[in-house]
Amino acid sequence: MKAWRRRRTADWSWWTVFWLRKARAVDRQNSFGGVGVTLSPLPSVSGPLPGSGSLHIYLNGRLVPKEQAVVSVFDHGLLYGDGVFEGIRAYNGRVFRLKEHLERLFRSARAIVLEVGMTLPEMQEAVLQTLRANKLKDAYIRLVVTRGVGDLGLDPKKCPHATVFVIADKIALYPEECYTHGLEVNTVSTRRTPSQALSPNIKSLNYLNNIMAKIEAGLSGVREAIMLSTEGYVAECTGDNLFYFKNGRLITPPTAAGALEGITRAVVMDLAAAAGIAVEERFFTPFDLHTADEVFLTGTAAEVVPVVKIDARTIGDGRPGERTRRLIAAFRDLTQRDGVAIG
Repeated sequence: MKAWRRRRTADWSWWTVFWLRKARAVDRQNSFGGVGVTLSPLPSVSGPLPGSGSLHIYLNGRLVPKEQAVVSVFDHGLLYGDGVFEGIRAYNGRVFRLKEHLERLFRSARAIVLEVGMTLPEMQEAVLQTLRANKLKDAYIRLVVTRGVGDLGLDPKKCPHATVFVIADKIALYPEECYTHGLEVNTVSTRRTPSQALSPNIKSLNYLNNIMAKIEAGLSGVREAIMLSTEGYVAECTGDNLFYFKNGRLITPPTAAGALEGITRAVVMDLAAAAGIAVEERFFTPFDLHTADEVFLTGTAAEVVPVVKIDARTIGDGRPGERTRRLIAAFRDLTQRDGVAIG
């Protein structure tokens, strides 16, 4: 027993010497010209970083600097993508289609049995407060509700309170050249999550399906992907709805194909109908896009973006179509004068 202890003591002594030598080597590496330098500690996350901006985030009833806007590593939104969100836009001091976005958020929350813990008017005020705190008149707003903090298991009952946060900032999803010259997209092999697994009308935090499609598009050399349903019908892009013109009719996939019931999608359909354009929701395949007269995509962040090439096939004459450009102009005009005043 004593011999064993002597061997263990010798082993410990050897390791002590080894690590002391390592420490001295590190000290030498952290010196300049033979003069030792004390390395500054990392900035604390409990306060604003030196030189940081003044962006404030709404987090669980409080407006805090972005550096203090932290959530627990045990939040199920982080651990499992368990939550819902909305992307909203403000233009010219007004929040566009705020009521519709909030209603969809609450529908999504009800669908996944998530208790938001706030009323719709309270949520609206949280959005407006965030915009006012950041002095933003034109902005993109990300409103997120997670299941909240729980344990490492899946059980949502272990999450007593939802986490709610609102981010308001600038966004430029696509460069201006995409709006003036058009976008190139490819159809990818990653299929849209079937509605039998998860309703496309739930705007869930779990976007891995879309992200994999986005990665596939990037690897093929384009910015955006067209996703198909498991049956092979066109569903949507990774974050946007899809439309095409054929023989004067405007056609878009139904939600049954896996398309989100987009807010911008609905606005564009209304604008088209008001302009006397026949609008139709129906199932279609990539062939219909390849042979379309015009194609464009819609989304809150993207707005209305013309598509001029799909799967290396030129759409129309390879330029944004006349009807698409008119819809872009009508949409932009509407956003400048419609919405809830920020105040």
